Amino acid sequence: MYVGPAPHLVRAWKERGLRRLGSLAAELIAERLLPPAADVITYIAPDPIRQLTRSRHPAESLAMELSRLWGVPDETLLTRARSTVRQASLPRERRQANARGSFRARGAVPPRVVLVDDVYTTGATASAAAGALRAAGAGTVEVVTFARAVR
Repeated sequence: MYVGPAPHLVRAWKERGLRRLGSLAAELIAERLLPPAADVITYIAPDPIRQLTRSRHPAESLAMELSRLWGVPDETLLTRARSTVRQASLPRERRQANARGSFRARGAVPPRVVLVDDVYTTGATASAAAGALRAAGAGTVEVVTFARAVR
Protein backbone atom coordinates (compact mmCIF):
# COMPACT_ATOMS: atom_id res chain seq x y z
CA MET A 1 0.00 0.00 0.00
CA TYR A 2 1.22 3.48 -0.85
CA VAL A 3 0.67 6.26 1.67
CA GLY A 4 0.24 10.01 1.45
CA PRO A 5 -0.45 11.68 -1.88
CA ALA A 6 1.47 9.04 -3.90
CA PRO A 7 -1.53 6.81 -4.79
CA HIS A 8 -3.48 9.72 -6.29
CA LEU A 9 -0.45 11.05 -8.14
CA VAL A 10 0.50 7.66 -9.58
CA ARG A 11 -3.08 6.89 -10.65
CA ALA A 12 -3.41 10.28 -12.39
CA TRP A 13 -0.05 9.80 -14.06
CA LYS A 14 -0.62 6.24 -15.24
CA GLU A 15 -4.33 6.03 -15.89
CA ARG A 16 -5.38 9.58 -16.71
CA GLY A 17 -2.37 10.56 -18.79
CA LEU A 18 -1.26 13.61 -16.81
CA ARG A 19 2.16 13.65 -18.46
CA ARG A 20 3.54 16.67 -16.62
CA LEU A 21 3.56 14.57 -13.45
CA GLY A 22 6.62 12.75 -14.82
CA SER A 23 8.66 15.93 -14.50
CA LEU A 24 7.38 16.55 -10.99
CA ALA A 25 8.18 12.97 -9.94
CA ALA A 26 11.70 13.25 -11.38
CA GLU A 27 12.32 16.54 -9.57
CA LEU A 28 11.20 15.00 -6.27
CA ILE A 29 13.54 12.04 -6.78
CA ALA A 30 16.48 14.23 -7.84
CA GLU A 31 16.03 16.39 -4.72
CA ARG A 32 16.45 13.31 -2.54
CA LEU A 33 19.01 11.17 -4.38
CA LEU A 34 22.49 12.01 -5.55
CA PRO A 35 23.18 11.40 -9.23
CA PRO A 36 24.18 7.75 -9.59
CA ALA A 37 27.53 6.53 -10.90
CA ALA A 38 26.00 4.97 -14.00
CA ASP A 39 26.72 4.65 -17.69
CA VAL A 40 23.06 4.83 -18.70
CA ILE A 41 19.50 5.18 -17.44
CA THR A 42 16.84 2.86 -18.84
CA TYR A 43 13.29 1.93 -17.90
CA ILE A 44 10.91 -0.98 -17.53
CA ALA A 45 9.57 -1.73 -21.00
CA PRO A 46 5.81 -1.26 -21.26
CA ASP A 47 3.39 -4.02 -22.14
CA PRO A 48 2.45 -3.14 -25.74
CA ILE A 49 -1.22 -4.04 -25.29
CA ARG A 50 -1.72 -1.99 -22.11
CA GLN A 51 0.26 0.88 -23.62
CA LEU A 52 -2.44 1.31 -26.27
CA THR A 53 -4.73 2.82 -23.61
CA ARG A 54 -2.10 5.16 -22.18
CA SER A 55 -0.33 8.16 -23.61
CA ARG A 56 3.35 8.20 -22.69
CA HIS A 57 4.76 5.35 -20.62
CA PRO A 58 5.31 6.64 -17.04
CA ALA A 59 8.60 4.79 -16.49
CA GLU A 60 9.97 6.10 -19.79
CA SER A 61 9.08 9.71 -19.04
CA LEU A 62 10.53 9.41 -15.54
CA ALA A 63 13.77 7.94 -16.93
CA MET A 64 14.08 10.71 -19.53
CA GLU A 65 13.55 13.43 -16.93
CA LEU A 66 16.04 11.86 -14.50
CA SER A 67 18.53 11.56 -17.37
CA ARG A 68 18.22 15.29 -17.97
CA LEU A 69 18.46 16.22 -14.28
CA TRP A 70 21.35 13.89 -13.47
CA GLY A 71 23.27 14.28 -16.74
CA VAL A 72 23.29 10.52 -17.36
CA PRO A 73 22.38 9.37 -20.90
CA ASP A 74 19.10 7.51 -21.31
CA GLU A 75 18.64 4.57 -23.62
CA THR A 76 15.93 2.01 -24.27
CA LEU A 77 17.66 -1.23 -23.26
CA LEU A 78 14.69 -3.51 -22.60
CA THR A 79 11.82 -4.96 -24.56
CA ARG A 80 9.00 -7.26 -23.52
CA ALA A 81 9.72 -10.88 -24.31
CA ARG A 82 6.09 -11.78 -23.70
CA SER A 83 2.88 -10.25 -22.41
CA THR A 84 2.02 -10.75 -18.77
CA VAL A 85 -1.05 -10.46 -16.61
CA ARG A 86 -1.21 -7.03 -15.00
CA GLN A 87 0.83 -7.30 -11.79
CA ALA A 88 -1.62 -5.17 -9.78
CA SER A 89 -4.32 -7.78 -10.40
CA LEU A 90 -2.26 -10.60 -8.89
CA PRO A 91 -1.72 -11.64 -5.29
CA ARG A 92 1.78 -11.04 -3.96
CA GLU A 93 2.83 -14.69 -4.17
CA ARG A 94 2.09 -14.93 -7.93
CA ARG A 95 3.85 -11.78 -9.11
CA GLN A 96 7.38 -13.25 -9.31
CA ALA A 97 6.27 -16.11 -11.57
CA ASN A 98 4.24 -13.73 -13.74
CA ALA A 99 7.21 -11.39 -14.31
CA ARG A 100 9.92 -14.06 -14.72
CA GLY A 101 11.27 -14.13 -18.29
CA SER A 102 9.10 -11.23 -19.44
CA PHE A 103 12.00 -8.96 -20.48
CA ARG A 104 15.03 -9.18 -22.75
CA ALA A 105 17.81 -6.76 -23.54
CA ARG A 106 17.79 -4.97 -26.90
CA GLY A 107 21.49 -5.38 -27.56
CA ALA A 108 24.69 -4.49 -25.77
CA VAL A 109 24.24 -3.33 -22.18
CA PRO A 110 26.83 -1.13 -20.45
CA PRO A 111 28.33 -2.21 -17.11
CA ARG A 112 26.47 0.26 -14.84
CA VAL A 113 22.74 0.74 -15.37
CA VAL A 114 20.03 2.66 -13.54
CA LEU A 115 16.67 0.95 -14.09
CA VAL A 116 13.63 3.20 -13.64
CA ASP A 117 10.04 2.24 -12.92
CA ASP A 118 7.16 4.31 -11.62
CA VAL A 119 6.21 2.06 -8.67
CA TYR A 120 7.79 -0.78 -6.70
CA THR A 121 5.36 -3.09 -4.97
CA THR A 122 6.93 -6.55 -4.54
CA GLY A 123 10.03 -6.04 -6.68
CA ALA A 124 9.05 -8.82 -9.10
CA THR A 125 9.04 -6.60 -12.21
CA ALA A 126 12.29 -4.85 -11.28
CA SER A 127 13.94 -8.18 -10.51
CA ALA A 128 12.93 -9.70 -13.85
CA ALA A 129 14.11 -6.63 -15.77
CA ALA A 130 17.39 -6.38 -13.84
CA GLY A 131 18.02 -10.07 -14.51
CA ALA A 132 17.65 -9.49 -18.26
CA LEU A 133 20.08 -6.55 -18.08
CA ARG A 134 22.64 -8.57 -16.10
CA ALA A 135 22.33 -11.50 -18.52
CA ALA A 136 23.19 -9.04 -21.32
CA GLY A 137 26.30 -7.69 -19.61
CA ALA A 138 25.37 -5.23 -16.86
CA GLY A 139 27.52 -5.68 -13.77
CA THR A 140 25.48 -3.31 -11.61
CA VAL A 141 21.80 -2.50 -11.89
CA GLU A 142 20.40 0.11 -9.51
CA VAL A 143 16.62 0.49 -9.36
CA VAL A 144 14.96 3.88 -8.91
CA THR A 145 11.19 4.29 -8.53
CA PHE A 146 8.89 7.14 -7.65
CA ALA A 147 6.75 5.20 -5.17
CA ARG A 148 7.27 2.08 -3.13
CA ALA A 149 4.66 0.04 -1.32
CA VAL A 150 4.99 0.10 2.44
CA ARG A 151 4.41 -3.24 4.12
